[in-house]
Amino acid sequence: MPRRPHLILAGLAVPVALVAAGCGGPVPVDVPKLSAADQDACDAFAADLPDTLYDEKRVDIEPADAPAAAYGDPAIVVRCGVGVPKGFDETASCESANGVGYYLPDEQYTDQDLDLTLTTAGYRPRIEISIPARYRPNAGPAAMAVLAPLVKQHLTLVDDCD
Repeated sequence: MPRRPHLILAGLAVPVALVAAGCGGPVPVDVPKLSAADQDACDAFAADLPDTLYDEKRVDIEPADAPAAAYGDPAIVVRCGVGVPKGFDETASCESANGVGYYLPDEQYTDQDLDLTLTTAGYRPRIEISIPARYRPNAGPAAMAVLAPLVKQHLTLVDDCD
């Protein structure tokens, strides 16, 4: 598989304007089964997630204690403790933001009309950022950059991907 050049996003400025989220009730999130150590890391990561992400206010999730957060309507969802994404292997390339590598499937990289799923490639436990197509092209790089310091702080680097 050909490797894409890395996308480096250091010092990306993210606007702080707030947009009201919809009133559709809590956003359902899948809760992975985690080891005690991964649960602790994910809980600490989730507790430090920001109140806004890409101009979208944080909204309620269900279950409320999941190691996750949702922003806006349609929701941008950040989950901790996800499995290996489909299509990811040792030859997959990463996009890098503030020193953290994220995997995204090739078809999502090339088709801006698709929803975007970014997964930390070299950290354990992994986080996943699901971004509806409506927020593309800028929400992916912005979310990667904003979340990178939290990834480095709370998760363990096991394979450098950037």
